[in-house]
Amino acid sequence: MKRAEASWFLLGLLTVLCVESAPQAYRRDPGHPTWHHGAFHDVKDTVRSDVRQMLHARAEVPFQVPLEVNVVLIGFDGDGGYRYELDSKKLEELLGVAFRTHRPSCLETGQPLDIEHHMAFNVFPAGQAQLIALELAIRANMVAAGTAREAEFGREVPLFEVEATAVEPEFENLYSYLFDYENVHQTDGLRPAVIFVVNTDKVRLDPRNKDVDIGSLMYTKIPPLNDEDLKNQDGGYIYRYRYNGGGASQVWLGCGRFVVIDLSAGPCTYGKIETEEGSVNRRTLPRLQNVLSHRSEAATELPSRDVFLGHLAAIISTTVEHVIAPDIRFETVDMTTRLLVPIIVLQNHNRYNIMEKGQNFSIDVEAIEAEVRKMVHHEQEVVIVRGTHALHRHEKLAIALSKAMRGHSLQETKNDGRFHVHSKTYLDGAILKEEMERSADVLAAGLLEVADPNLSNRFFIRQTWTDDTDVAGDSILKHKPLWASHGSSSKAYKEKKRSDKKPDAGLYRTYGTRVVPVFVLSLADVDEHLMMEDDSLVWTSKDVVIVLQHQSDKIPLSYVSELERRHAIPSQAQRHILAGLASVVGGLHAPYEKASYVHERPVVNWLLAAGCHPFGPFSNTSRISQLLRDVALRNQIYSQVDGALHRLRDISNAVQSFAVDYLKTPLGEPVKGRKNKTTTELWLEKFYKKKTNLPQPFPHELVEGIEKYLDNLEEQLVGLSALLYDHRLEEARLNSSEIHQSSIFTHQYVDHVLAAEREKLKCCSIEYKSPTQSSQNFIYAGILVAGFLVYFAVIFFSSPVR
Repeated sequence: MKRAEASWFLLGLLTVLCVESAPQAYRRDPGHPTWHHGAFHDVKDTVRSDVRQMLHARAEVPFQVPLEVNVVLIGFDGDGGYRYELDSKKLEELLGVAFRTHRPSCLETGQPLDIEHHMAFNVFPAGQAQLIALELAIRANMVAAGTAREAEFGREVPLFEVEATAVEPEFENLYSYLFDYENVHQTDGLRPAVIFVVNTDKVRLDPRNKDVDIGSLMYTKIPPLNDEDLKNQDGGYIYRYRYNGGGASQVWLGCGRFVVIDLSAGPCTYGKIETEEGSVNRRTLPRLQNVLSHRSEAATELPSRDVFLGHLAAIISTTVEHVIAPDIRFETVDMTTRLLVPIIVLQNHNRYNIMEKGQNFSIDVEAIEAEVRKMVHHEQEVVIVRGTHALHRHEKLAIALSKAMRGHSLQETKNDGRFHVHSKTYLDGAILKEEMERSADVLAAGLLEVADPNLSNRFFIRQTWTDDTDVAGDSILKHKPLWASHGSSSKAYKEKKRSDKKPDAGLYRTYGTRVVPVFVLSLADVDEHLMMEDDSLVWTSKDVVIVLQHQSDKIPLSYVSELERRHAIPSQAQRHILAGLASVVGGLHAPYEKASYVHERPVVNWLLAAGCHPFGPFSNTSRISQLLRDVALRNQIYSQVDGALHRLRDISNAVQSFAVDYLKTPLGEPVKGRKNKTTTELWLEKFYKKKTNLPQPFPHELVEGIEKYLDNLEEQLVGLSALLYDHRLEEARLNSSEIHQSSIFTHQYVDHVLAAEREKLKCCSIEYKSPTQSSQNFIYAGILVAGFLVYFAVIFFSSPVR
């Protein structure tokens, strides 16, 4: 009995030892490298200097925000494909020189923001164990998918497809391992953005090769390759990724804060048919087999390596511009206390209801609400209500829908090689918006009243639309600056107040409330290929989302992935609703779009069209990546800061204009001085920094108040830059809100003071007064009558007849 117990004890001990000695890809050994995050200390003085020049010297410099991007090289340490070794420091220096700054723009206006990113890149390699663990995950999820060509006119080789969502957890484990994200206290809650550049060994990765034990290579030295092995490193097959069944790609956006660029996968080709702009082809990404094809020739090896390094740096910069620090969709991203999203289904049939759960075409409102809540800050209240209305009960909406039907001609090439012309009907969203936005508040208020009357009272002032209510009555007290009441007694103010018209519906939103209606047009008996503009099923503006839904089969699009044409499924509206709300609420745009000041329109690059986002024809998921959620939160902050900086420039221009018009010498000449001083600065030195008895057009309190405000704003902007660098977005939002509000109050104050001083400095004024009745009028009348009597008396007695 004792021997049996002893044998079981030894067996258990051996098992434990085997488990502990088993290779662990993500174990943290002593001396594990830690993530460095301290670039802001290097640029803090530069940020402060630029802010001071912008505020005090009226310099046209943008607000500097440092942005850190981490590039992780997997398989570039002599352990991946072709045993290629890439100098991470050289790539980091190249990125720091070639891509030093990045200034996002606004897609709505096409103009750059007053915010500029100071880029800081951290490039470092991952270990061999992490590469082997990733290759195990990729190999386990490879599925045979026929054959494909190696090049345009190359041979056909076996094709394998990898579901990216199945490999995604391995990248999340690597992310946690590299940045110690599980222990939030050590990283101070930072959220680094990462670009994974992958170079796998396709010979080890080949699922047809059953003899290779990849797991045994995790902590053993990988043997070098001879010339024959280098020729066969391509593996004789192709593999590519599909994220949730979307378009095939070798670059995809993960659900976390990372982007994957696999240089061993592909090559992949996709884009818009018969359009060169933004198309991805076999030369879009660099390939190591092209670099090492002339390895024996030393003269061509170094230039090829340099070209490869530059090509990779360009791909990384494109990823930053489109995903990590993209443009803003709309100029104003409202940050309100309450957000109401009514999903209003307008249908012309009674065949089915997309609000019913359990169907393939059903809308999951709870999932949409969960995704929207992740794009707003914690203090913002989000309420989503739903409702279904028949179009025949809303005559104006039905008429607008009929007017919005448009048609255009298309020329497409068929298999015979000829152009075929055919007409296509589509729905114009801009015409629909004009009529629908007028009834949005009424429909939303009705839905809220049915859902919860308390919510209705919070979001809208009045539900009895026939009552006569003053606009100023609000459920939340508005804060007004003290100088706002100075002009309230003027005649112009009273005329303006009298001319303000109330909306036709008599319905008013409460202060701090935003309503974003989502109109889902569920139509029947329409053209089976009916879509909206640009081969889309969703149309958005800055305050409304319109989605088209009908029970037709797959609609062929003018986009192609490899040799397959992409299709749209009009019966499924979930992804398109989320895409519209992401644009309106979070200010997001599709990762393949970018504003171009040169072209004066948005340009497209389909390289990042696949991944965890709901935009475009190559996506097939109803989720939003954590990286894009961070972008949505930053967009609200950037929108407020950009508006505040524009307002400050308006204040400066107003003061400068006042100085040009009124501040002159007694001879009418402008004040002269050193050339590097503006007119305003010269007059400030002459009249305010030196005591004088001359009449002063500006009160001393105004100048001192503006100086103190600018000094305080300088500290706030420097602190905001530090908060954004550390990803402390909640504190940054509070800071930006304070900057935004103070700029509004300061603008109003300066406008009021300048208007008052202009009135004082006028050379003359005309006053109109009605005549006043007094006792002096009777005295003057008596004197006038007496004068007439004396005159007639003199004439009468001086007559010669008498």
